[in-house]
Amino acid sequence: MLTKEDSECLAQKGISVEKLEEQLKRFRDGFPFLKVYRPAVLGDGIIHIEESDKSFYIDKWASYLNGKVNIVKFVPASGAASRMFKTLFEFLDLDNGVLFRESDLKFFGEIEKFAFFEGLNDKCIEREGKGVLDLKKEGRYKAIVTNLLDSKGLNYGMLPKGLLLFHKYQNSFRTPFEEHLVEGALYAKNGEGVVNLHFTVSPEHLKLFQSICSLKLEEHSFAYGTKFNVDFSVQKSSTDTVAVDKDNHLFKINGSLVFRPGGHGALIENLNEIEADVIFIKNIDNVVPDSYKQPTIEYKTLLAGMLVDIQQQIFDYQRLLEETDPSVELINEMLDFCKTKLYVFSDEVDSYSKERKIAYLKRMFNRPIRVCGMVKNEGEPGGGPFLCMNQDGTRSLQILESSQFDKDDEEQHLILKKSAYFNPVDLVCAVKNYKGEKYDLRKFVDQNTGFISLKSKDGKELKALELPGLWNGAMSDWNTVFVEVPIETFNPVKVLNDLLRKEHQGR
Repeated sequence: MLTKEDSECLAQKGISVEKLEEQLKRFRDGFPFLKVYRPAVLGDGIIHIEESDKSFYIDKWASYLNGKVNIVKFVPASGAASRMFKTLFEFLDLDNGVLFRESDLKFFGEIEKFAFFEGLNDKCIEREGKGVLDLKKEGRYKAIVTNLLDSKGLNYGMLPKGLLLFHKYQNSFRTPFEEHLVEGALYAKNGEGVVNLHFTVSPEHLKLFQSICSLKLEEHSFAYGTKFNVDFSVQKSSTDTVAVDKDNHLFKINGSLVFRPGGHGALIENLNEIEADVIFIKNIDNVVPDSYKQPTIEYKTLLAGMLVDIQQQIFDYQRLLEETDPSVELINEMLDFCKTKLYVFSDEVDSYSKERKIAYLKRMFNRPIRVCGMVKNEGEPGGGPFLCMNQDGTRSLQILESSQFDKDDEEQHLILKKSAYFNPVDLVCAVKNYKGEKYDLRKFVDQNTGFISLKSKDGKELKALELPGLWNGAMSDWNTVFVEVPIETFNPVKVLNDLLRKEHQGR
C-alpha cells in the first residue's frame, strides 16, 4: 500500500503508479535471458572496410554534409570522476600512507606527466607552502592526494570526468569536453560551418558545464573556423527506478521511498528529444590528443558514410514498396539485403505469401539505423556483438552485456566466451524515416533486456533495477550494422593511471 507521502513522491518525479507496478513486477518475475546463436565475427556479422572502399564512404559523407542536413554529436557525460580516483581515496584511508601498491607507485612516480600537475603544484604551494616534488621528497603523499581530491584543493574527487584536465599541449591543456568539441569540428561540421553537440550531464554539474562551455567556445571556434552549438540535458527523474528489499518490498529510509538512476538506458529519452538527421554517439572519456586523432576521424567518417549509403538504399526500397507493385525478383533482392547487409532474417520468410513478404519488408525497413564501431577485445569489460533471437521470431545483431546470458546454460556460456569483439560505444545513428519524419525511439526498446543488481544504502542491502542499456536493449529493434574499427580509436579513461598511456600523453 502506498502512503500519501509515497504518492506525492511519485508524482514529483513524474512516475505513474502503473509504472511503479511494472517495476515491482520486474523485481518479482525477473528478466528472461536472450537466446543467443553465436558471436558476431569478421565476415559473419562484422564488416571489414577494404582500403579500396574507403574513398567511396568518405566521399559519401562529405557529399551528405554539404546538403541541408542536421548533424548532432551526442555525448553521455553524466559520470562523476570519483570512480577514476578509487585507488587514491583508498590510499587516504591507509594508516601509514606508505607507497607499496603498484597503482600508487606509478601515480607518484610519473605525477609530472599529468595535465593537471601544474594546477596541483600551485595548490600545494598555496596550502602546504611546498610544491608537489618537495612534498614527495618528504614522504607527504597524503597531502598531495588531498590537494588533488578535496574541495579546498582541485576538487577532482567531486568533479565530472568531462571537466578534468586530460591532455597537455605545448601552450595549453584540454578537458574531454574540449576534445569532443575539436572532434566535432573535424568530422561533423555541416555545409554552413556549424557543429552541433549535445552533452547529457548530472543536474549538480550542469551550471559548471555551462560555465566552462561559455569560456571555451570562442577559443575553439576561432581555431577551427566553425560555429559551435552546444546544449545540455539531464537524465529525467521519471526514468529513475524504485529500490526494493530482498523480499521485493519497497525499500525505504526514514519512511521515504528510495530511487536509483535507471542506468544509461534512461538516456534513450534524451536521445529521443534530439532533432537531427544523423547522430554520433560517443562516451565522454574516449578521447585522445590531436596527435592521435587521425584514426578516430577517419573511421568516424567511414562509419557515417556507410550509414548514409545504407540509409539511401533502404529509402529507395521503401519508396518502391509504397509506390509500386514490386516484382518477385525485387522482393527477393530486398530480402537478401535484409539478410546480408542488415543481418535481419526469419527462417519462415521464404514460405510467406507475396503480400506477407511485402508487409515483413516494410516493417524491417521502417526502423532507425545504427552503424557501430567494433574493436577486438583485449580484455576490456563491457558489451559485445552477437546474433540473437528476437521476440518477433526474427534474428538480428545485438550488443549484449554478460549479465544477459544464462551462465547456467553451458552452450550459452560458451558462446559468450567465444566473443572476440568489444563495443567501444562508437555509434552513428539515423533516426528519421524516408519521409523525413523522426522516429519515436521509445517504440524500439526491448523492455525485457533490463537487469537487477544488488546495491546497498546506509549499510542495508537493496535490489536495483537497471533499464535496457542505451546501446543494448534500448536499441534492440534498430537496424544494426557492425564495422571493425582499429583499437587506436578506443582509448577510454576508466582509472586515473590510464592518462599515463602514450595515447593520452601525445607525441
